[in-house]
Amino acid sequence: MSTQGEETGRHESAVDPLGGVRAPHDPPVDVYLTGAVFLDIIFTGLDSAPVRGTESWARGMGSSPGGVANMATALARLGLRTSLAAAFGDDHYGDYCRDALERGEGVDLSASRTVPGWHSPVTVSMAYEGERTMVSHGHEPPPEEPEPAPRRPPHARAAVTALAPGGHAPWVEAAARRGTRIFADVGWDDTGRWDLGDLAQLAHCEAFLPNAAEAMRYTRTDCPRAAARALAERVPVAVVTLGAEGAYAVDGGSGETAEVPAIQVEALDPTGAGDVFMAGFVTGTLAGWPLADRLAFAGLTAALSVQEFGGSLSAPGWAEIAAWWRHADRYDDQPLARYAFLDRLLPASFRPGPLRRAVPTLGFGR
Repeated sequence: MSTQGEETGRHESAVDPLGGVRAPHDPPVDVYLTGAVFLDIIFTGLDSAPVRGTESWARGMGSSPGGVANMATALARLGLRTSLAAAFGDDHYGDYCRDALERGEGVDLSASRTVPGWHSPVTVSMAYEGERTMVSHGHEPPPEEPEPAPRRPPHARAAVTALAPGGHAPWVEAAARRGTRIFADVGWDDTGRWDLGDLAQLAHCEAFLPNAAEAMRYTRTDCPRAAARALAERVPVAVVTLGAEGAYAVDGGSGETAEVPAIQVEALDPTGAGDVFMAGFVTGTLAGWPLADRLAFAGLTAALSVQEFGGSLSAPGWAEIAAWWRHADRYDDQPLARYAFLDRLLPASFRPGPLRRAVPTLGFGR
């Protein structure tokens, strides 16, 4: 297990997006997050959805840590020092997920724990025709175990949380009091209330990033842009993702707005695209970029991710970003001037290394 101060971010990224703002007494962690880690098994190359009573063969298969590990991986590959608090089973799957995150991606797991006798949650994802079908299995960690998130989380520049109606995570308020900038998304409200009053911890957030359907329901509006403006009255920055149309954001303090269209790509698998978008937006915010550049970068990273299969498998690093930008003039239908800020981020001498780190199959050993 790594130690927070010594090993966080030990796998250095080719580009440090925060290099221009780092100072000697900064927090040791750039981004803290907590949640459930799944073992994801992804079947690809299916011609159609599985049919009841038949056997389907997939032409490809990958495995990787999933769940909150999707975002942890996306943040780490963008060069942010990332700390994750999660529960891991003491089975082979738990060992594999720990090793992939800690040694493979450089994610700090010193706030995480291993639960004796508890098996890791598993999700099997089948990707076909740009969609996905998932089957999951898992149990809650034993109730006598402490919560994965410590009540006093590590000191970090930022933290990412998923809000839930009526939910209350004590660590969010504790982190905000220490100056950690809180970024939040939200899931579907199964209660049907769609009441912003149920999201009490929104008061501690710097940025809120729902999708258009969620934003309109919470604000009782019929336009995602109107929803973003309404949310900006509750949180400093509201970002509403518009799917194939891109994203729209409002800075509630300055009144600035920004809208960036989506990059048109052939989407193979949308798994984890929202996590990658969040990672890109957090990166740009911590680096102090203009609002429109943050939206553009988040959209670019998400677009690169959906061209590959899997969640954390497809999260792009700077090699993928540089490769796209180097050949971007091939895409005549893209608004490439919007991404000129990449020239400032990518050193002239930077050459993309090996692309993609998909694991072709499962293999365990002690």
